[in-house]
Amino acid sequence: MKILVTGGTGTVGSQVVQELLKRDADVSVLTRDASKPLPAGARAVEGNLLDVNSVRQVFNGVDAVFLLNPVSQTETSEALMAVTSMRKAGVKRVVYLSVHAVDQAPWLPHFGSKIGVEDALKKSGMAYTILRPNNFYQNDYWFKDVLLQYGVYPQPIGSAGLSRVDTRDIGEAAAIALTSGGHEGQTYDLVGPDVVTGESTARTWASALGKPISYGGDDLDAWEAVQVNYLPHWMVFDFREMYLHFQQQGLKASPDALARQTQLLGRAPRSFESFAAETAAAWTGSAAAR
Repeated sequence: MKILVTGGTGTVGSQVVQELLKRDADVSVLTRDASKPLPAGARAVEGNLLDVNSVRQVFNGVDAVFLLNPVSQTETSEALMAVTSMRKAGVKRVVYLSVHAVDQAPWLPHFGSKIGVEDALKKSGMAYTILRPNNFYQNDYWFKDVLLQYGVYPQPIGSAGLSRVDTRDIGEAAAIALTSGGHEGQTYDLVGPDVVTGESTARTWASALGKPISYGGDDLDAWEAVQVNYLPHWMVFDFREMYLHFQQQGLKASPDALARQTQLLGRAPRSFESFAAETAAAWTGSAAAR
């Protein structure tokens, strides 16, 4: 089976590629820069889903696709151009990366942009599986310096609670859905085993790092004042509203979602505590990392 992975050099897509290679799949990675390093066994396919010439060619001869569209102002267009071209190319199976509880907050730009894509896949005639992950553990990689230098956990996720997920579990779930039967037409929430908050996340990092870590708090004005120095303003707007939703409503998994994910993976999902301990050891060079 020839499988094309979009976003295959990123945080989630790279995990999908690794899991597919473990299963001896024939893996290609769609990338705008073919010089980016890939794992041994994966091939680069240079292209751009917003470029008509690219999107008309990259799916030819492909049996299955992992479709991931990065958060952008053109996310929906990229995805729908891909779906249209996959149908014409005769792609047999698609696994699409959406977002947990996407239909509960469709006004959020990067949530709502995925709803039309999900619907398009359901009506496309192709076999599809939709994965809806929660907030990634690996987002915390961005906070390494703030955690280590200032002792602060800055992601303003609030106290209502999230069922955050390890991207390695996402990669494994995607590879299973792409390479085995029984997942056609299914939608899986991908989540962690515990509900975490801003305060509990800070405590977990404090334990893992062996130093005091405080939660940066829920002040979104303060968060925005910092982030506009690093991120595009449209993205800050989008993420600020997402964090407000997290603070007000949370993003928690149901027991049924956890049970279905456990059955899909054949094991329980990875915990945030184990991720933090592993990551802290790698950051500090402690014996646990070796």
